[in-house]
Amino acid sequence: MTLRQYLIIMSIGALICWLAWFFVIVSIDPKTAGFLGFGFFYLSLFLALTGTFSTIGFLIRKKIVKNDEVVFHHVKHTFRQGIFISITVIAVMLLLQEGLLTWWNGIMLIILFFILESVVFTNRKYSNKDLAA
Repeated sequence: MTLRQYLIIMSIGALICWLAWFFVIVSIDPKTAGFLGFGFFYLSLFLALTGTFSTIGFLIRKKIVKNDEVVFHHVKHTFRQGIFISITVIAVMLLLQEGLLTWWNGIMLIILFFILESVVFTNRKYSNKDLAA
């Protein structure tokens, strides 16, 4: 799969997930939906956010790096970061839904995101020099 095919498939997938999320919002009543309705809501939102953040994050990295030879190595990193950001957004929304979101909870979630990202980033088995070679 080429980089262009990946970006096209990821963009189309994110668009489909956004349409599914919109369909869930329009067709499901939150007062009578129960667990399954909220599950569809949060799952479709998670997938839509992951695809969107991954694609946009990759395009931003591509503009910053400007080295076309190693730019495809950033796909894994941006996908992981998209997942982490989506989990953080969903966690904030779940806390907000339950009335448990405070400013310090939000800050702790953001700090947890940065700690997870730094732990994953520092536990790599290779350096950036290995990728460029």
